[in-house]
Amino acid sequence: MSSRPSPASATSLLGQRDPAWAREFEAILRAYEEAGGKLTALQSERIASAVISGNRVLAVNEIPGVHIETEELPAGVHARIVVDPGARVEYPVHLCFGMVPAEGLQEILSEFEIGEEAEVGFLAHCTFPNALDLRHVMEAHIRIGPGATMRYAEGHYHGPHGGIQVLPTTHVTVEKDGRFENEFSLVHGRVGRLQLRLEVDVAARGVAELSTKAYGFDDDVIRVEEIVRLNGPDARGLTKTRVAVRDRAVSEVYTTAEGNAPGARGHMDCTEIVRGEAAARNVPVVVVRDDLARVTHEAAIGSVSRKELETLMARGLSEEEAVDIIIRGMLG
Repeated sequence: MSSRPSPASATSLLGQRDPAWAREFEAILRAYEEAGGKLTALQSERIASAVISGNRVLAVNEIPGVHIETEELPAGVHARIVVDPGARVEYPVHLCFGMVPAEGLQEILSEFEIGEEAEVGFLAHCTFPNALDLRHVMEAHIRIGPGATMRYAEGHYHGPHGGIQVLPTTHVTVEKDGRFENEFSLVHGRVGRLQLRLEVDVAARGVAELSTKAYGFDDDVIRVEEIVRLNGPDARGLTKTRVAVRDRAVSEVYTTAEGNAPGARGHMDCTEIVRGEAAARNVPVVVVRDDLARVTHEAAIGSVSRKELETLMARGLSEEEAVDIIIRGMLG
C-alpha cells in the first residue's frame, strides 16, 4: 500500500501535485462542507481522518492508537481501521466518502477492529452533490472488543436530483461488556434509492443502540432493515427509526429484535410521517428464545399533528413550510 499525505499536508500540497489531483481534492472538500463536515477537523494533525473520492484515497491521517490502512480498488477502496486496546481517542475520527461526478460506481469495503476497553467515536460524511446516475455500495464489518465502546455517526448529502442508489450493509459484533452506538442520517437533499441493512450481534452485558433518520420526497424510495440479536445474558438493544415521506415517496422499515439469553432486553421504536401520495410500511419482528428475556416494540405511522400545524400557520407560515418544520424537528 502506498503512503498518502495527511489532510493537513495535502492542503498545503495542492499546488505541488498534478492538477487533476488538486482539482479532485478541492472538489471533494467542498462537497464535504456541503454535507456538514468541518475542514478544520480534516486539517488537524491531532484528529485521525481519511478522505476518499471515488476509488482514490486522497489523504489519510493516523494518530497514536488509531491505524488506518487503505487499498485502492478498480471501483472503490478497501479500508481497515484498528483502534488499539485500551486507547481513549479524544476526538472523533473523521471520514469523508464521496464522488463529485454525476455518474459512476463507488464500492467501499471497510473493517473496524476496536480493541478491548478502547473508546472511540467516528464522524462520517458521505457526499454525492451532483448524482444523476450513481451507485454507492458499502460493505462494513465491525468488531467491538470486550469492554470497548464505538460511536459511529454517518451523515449523507445526495444533492437535488435523486439520481443515486445507496446500498450500505453493516455487520457488527459486540463482545461482552462492549457498546455500539450508530446514527445514520439522510435528511438533506434527495434520498434517491436507499437500501440500508444493519445486523448486530450482542454478547453478555453488551449494548447496541441504533438510530436511523431519513426524509424522502418526490419519488424517493427508502428501505431500512435492522436486526439486533441479544445473544448474551443481560444484553441490551434499542432501535429508533424516524422516517418522513411526502409527494410520491415510499418508505419500508423492517426491524427485528431477538432476545436469546436470560436478562436480555430489547426495544424497537419507529415513527413514520406520511404526506401527499406517499406510502409508508413498518414491519416489526419480535423473537424471544428465553423465558427471562423481554423484547418490546412501538410503531406509529400518520400525518403531522393538526394542532402543531395550525399553530405554525397562525404565525404566518404556509402549510408546506409548517409541515417541513415539524418533520425536521422530529428528525432533528
